[in-house]
Amino acid sequence: MGGMKSSGSNRKRTGLSCEFDEVIDRSGTHSLKWEFRRACREQDIIPLWVADMDFRAPEVVRKAVQERAAHGIFGYTDLPGSYYTAVSSWMQRRFQWEVRKKWMVFTPGVVPALNFAVQAFTRPGDRVIVQPPVYYPFFLALENNGRKLVHNPLKIRRGRWAMDINQLRTQIDDRTRLLLLCSPHNPVGRVWTPEELQELADVCREHDLIIVSDEIHADLVSPDLIHTPLAKLVPEQAGRIVTCTSPNKTFNIAGLQAANTIIPDKDLRRKFQEAVHRAGIELANAFAVVAVTAAYSDGGEDWLKRLLDYLWGNFVLVKEFAAERFPDVTIFPLEGTYLAWLDGRVFLRDDLKLKDLLLRHGVWFDEGSKFGPGGKGFLRMNIACPRTQLHEALERMAAAFSSISK
Repeated sequence: MGGMKSSGSNRKRTGLSCEFDEVIDRSGTHSLKWEFRRACREQDIIPLWVADMDFRAPEVVRKAVQERAAHGIFGYTDLPGSYYTAVSSWMQRRFQWEVRKKWMVFTPGVVPALNFAVQAFTRPGDRVIVQPPVYYPFFLALENNGRKLVHNPLKIRRGRWAMDINQLRTQIDDRTRLLLLCSPHNPVGRVWTPEELQELADVCREHDLIIVSDEIHADLVSPDLIHTPLAKLVPEQAGRIVTCTSPNKTFNIAGLQAANTIIPDKDLRRKFQEAVHRAGIELANAFAVVAVTAAYSDGGEDWLKRLLDYLWGNFVLVKEFAAERFPDVTIFPLEGTYLAWLDGRVFLRDDLKLKDLLLRHGVWFDEGSKFGPGGKGFLRMNIACPRTQLHEALERMAAAFSSISK
């Protein structure tokens, strides 16, 4: 990521041993990441695919969950005022964005929120724009709800991925209702600039498109960059912007299933709430309530600072290792998320064959074609793991690439 020092200086800054260095055995926990495939259970495979971290959640979160569990009664649970205060305070501190309690709608996750938004703001047959390569549940939210998927692929310009605004204009017709935005972008790792977001918002305003902005990785950005919430940037367009947020990625609590969809506009919010109610979702998980409140209120920010330092050190390791051992593989700048985006086309343009080769060498990535047009030949690499584990994965990658070039 831009502006980072070497991995050696990072270790000096954080110490050789820290909470994120611990290798934790996740077997027997029904972890999707580690136990999804029989091969991963029965063979020595390091999974660097699905986006959860191999780090424990912050101590304040674990303590809050333990105290709640000790009570012993886990009945139907409503959201208390302290929950909303914690979320809005976090948004104010991190992004200087004033979010009111009435704007928030709780859902079990961002993926459900994307589906609810599609159901609320479009009808079967309507056109919805996505910008691939992008998080693949975007596609499923449209296909599963009978909407027409419209691709507006990202472009590589001067070594960075960018939105193609000129092409976007040509994709819009009188049946186009919605655009799904990924900000920061998964998997290409971009943190969109205010100028880029403004240009996108202006085009959508001209054509009366609603923007649903997935900002789940908002807290996970390079130390020299700033994430800009779209709704904060263009408050005058509040009637067309829906923001999907969640602490799940930030604090590694995806299994607790909590997300907060922020909708300033009353009519949009009513439509969204109706879609949530039609799905039968009324109440929150008891453990999610205390975990989110604790993470946002009681020390989660200090833990996040340490986490970001460690993650960026991991990315420096990836960059330096690749430059020495497989320099022909392009590692794109990682501005946000903890998901490195690699161009493996120099070895195999068929990313499924490349993924299979890497699996045979004991490391598991997500293939780029999974993320739609523009992704073929690329790989997504989850670097949110202990550094020793990441180094071993890189060694296995080097062996795999070496076997091709021989």
